[in-house]
Amino acid sequence: MSNTRKVAVVVGSLRKASYNRMMAHALAEVAPSSLQLEIVEIGALPLYNQDSETGTPPAQWVSFRQKVKPADAVLFVTPEYNRSVPAPLKNAIDVGSRPYGQSVWDGKPGAVMSVSPGAIGGFGANHHLRQSFVFLNVPVMQQPEAYIGGAADLFDDNGKLKSDSTREFLKKFMASFAAWIEKCAAAR
Repeated sequence: MSNTRKVAVVVGSLRKASYNRMMAHALAEVAPSSLQLEIVEIGALPLYNQDSETGTPPAQWVSFRQKVKPADAVLFVTPEYNRSVPAPLKNAIDVGSRPYGQSVWDGKPGAVMSVSPGAIGGFGANHHLRQSFVFLNVPVMQQPEAYIGGAADLFDDNGKLKSDSTREFLKKFMASFAAWIEKCAAAR
């Protein structure tokens, strides 16, 4: 891997003490040096409304699109709300996919990690998000799958990962993602 790949990280939770945000930081810490991860914030995005595309779209949309567009890949770290993705994440996906024909997601290799205090680790959200990737033309990494349950017990009071076995899994996940990004880049 000859050059550094920029990865836009989209965290589906807006909570200040979000396990998903903590996990995104843990992923950045264990990522291979060939990857540069940057969290792209979604909390200030106005709800997508196609009428707002006429004239000058909201500045938050423009800024979000400008941050994701140059990325080489995208990584989604999300909780599960009602067996699906949280509304702010779905909104970010919609904002990034428009205007039609100018999607910032198009062709970017992607990966999904769902993180939850529950036992099944956000399985529903993980798979629901993958359905959107088909239309968005995001080739998503299939293995290893990443459903992280019991998140409340994985971090210390400072938000740092304290589970060695989870850290080892994250390293494997990020190494596989780095290889996936290179495979997709070679196929372009």
